[in-house]
Amino acid sequence: MNEIFELRGEYIALCDLLKTTGIMETGGIAKQFIAEGNVLVDGQVELRKTNKIRAGQVVSGDGFEIKVIAA
Repeated sequence: MNEIFELRGEYIALCDLLKTTGIMETGGIAKQFIAEGNVLVDGQVELRKTNKIRAGQVVSGDGFEIKVIAA
């Protein structure tokens, strides 16, 4: 699943991005998924659940990729 997310503010927390785009059903599931090392930000494993994701970054994992762009 390839998604493009239009960022309306300065940043969005990683767990919120996964929930907002529908990759994960809830924030709790998203946090657990991130903690298990299943998420990459710009090709690097990211374990910080509330990492600030900004326009220009790419969040990916098994079966998904989210490109974050400025709105």
